[in-house]
Amino acid sequence: MNALTRKLATVGSALAMAGSSLLLASSPASAATSCYASSCAGLDPSTTICQNDARTVADTDYPGVELRYSPTCRAAWARYSRGMGFSMNVEIQRWDGSNGTTIYSTYYSGNGSTVWTRMINDAGLLARACGHESASRYGCSAAY
Repeated sequence: MNALTRKLATVGSALAMAGSSLLLASSPASAATSCYASSCAGLDPSTTICQNDARTVADTDYPGVELRYSPTCRAAWARYSRGMGFSMNVEIQRWDGSNGTTIYSTYYSGNGSTVWTRMINDAGLLARACGHESASRYGCSAAY
């Protein structure tokens, strides 16, 4: 009976350790912050859960800047990932129907990396993504 108790205790300990290692392994994923609408404003989408369900809802013909939107977070941001060899500003703008106001921008240096802006509240509001290489080479997405 004593040997059986020891075996059960050993198996129980092993299961408990396996279970705790699964919990520890999942903690980096849970480190992403949660936000909604106005509480997302100014946050980096890569550090939030907003990136998990984000989709491209519009993009520019030139230079290929995407308007990204997260339905869970009701937030939007601009992203550029085409890797062209020229430098430009990538912007997320609030769109009022006739005029755009840049809220956040980031600089793409032409090095082939992916860049994105910080997020803006998109609950009941319109946003658009823009990119410009120079004053004459400028493009914005449709508003969403």
